[in-house]
Amino acid sequence: MRHIAFAGFLLLAAAAGTAQTGHWQPQPIAGATEPSEVVAHSAASDWRPIAPENLLVMDLADGGRIAIELAPEFAPVHVANIRRLAHAGWWQGASVYRVQDNYVAQWGQNDGGGTRPEGVVEHPPAEYERPTAGLSIHPLGYPDSYAAQAGFVDGWPVGTDPARGSAWLAHCYGAVGVGRDLAPDTGMGGELYAVIGQAPRHLDRNIAVVGRVIEGMPALSARPRGTGDLGFYQVDRGETPVPIRSIRLAADMPAAERPSYEVMRTDSEAFARYVTGRANRGGTFFNVPAGGVDLCNVNVPVRRRAAP
Repeated sequence: MRHIAFAGFLLLAAAAGTAQTGHWQPQPIAGATEPSEVVAHSAASDWRPIAPENLLVMDLADGGRIAIELAPEFAPVHVANIRRLAHAGWWQGASVYRVQDNYVAQWGQNDGGGTRPEGVVEHPPAEYERPTAGLSIHPLGYPDSYAAQAGFVDGWPVGTDPARGSAWLAHCYGAVGVGRDLAPDTGMGGELYAVIGQAPRHLDRNIAVVGRVIEGMPALSARPRGTGDLGFYQVDRGETPVPIRSIRLAADMPAAERPSYEVMRTDSEAFARYVTGRANRGGTFFNVPAGGVDLCNVNVPVRRRAAP
């Protein structure tokens, strides 16, 4: 882990956007626009739609629905597997079988799941980070404890290592990752989890992050916690895994049933103002602006989109 107090370590300064050496100091900005106001007054061009082939819809037997945006730019083989599994209805009969307090909720077959659909790669590469080449990275502008720099790529929170030319998706609240066994296993995508607690950034670059929950988090985060090791449900203690009715790609759903969402563009001026507002909360409640913000506390705005 990198520590922000190391003398001589080059950091991005706060709102002023200048670099300095030594201990970073917050630079509060009084009167910054509140994040909600930025969203309310944003233009249509400040948002990008989520493609139906990148939208996973999970329906639970108790009526809960979770919408997940997939991230093929960061984990293309794992995401391709997930699409094939969804298209084949592979998760029918699966369940949410693990809910660990302040950590993750996990779902899948939990027993291997039998024969894989055609085309599924059983042993994907370790898609834990990728080269920065070809990515348009917009720096957060504040120090990060887990990466040399932090920022955003097309709406996704990322850590980067400029010296190595690598970038990776951060384990923020709602991040969806692939369950795996010990290395060299990387998980094929049939067992997935979502972060339901404080961001476990120590998992960054150790597990494939394939997406994020964009709607329906309470259907996972508000579940009773499992009492077994690591939060696994124990049937002999009366804890029942939550059956999954279906996990489908929006692209495979009838147009009339297909949900649609859009994400604020992180390369827009509106998002830059949004980040400044998150770092410098004001209004009638906040008396002291922080003058800084953590990558996972920016919460890139996502909203429902009217059907085209």
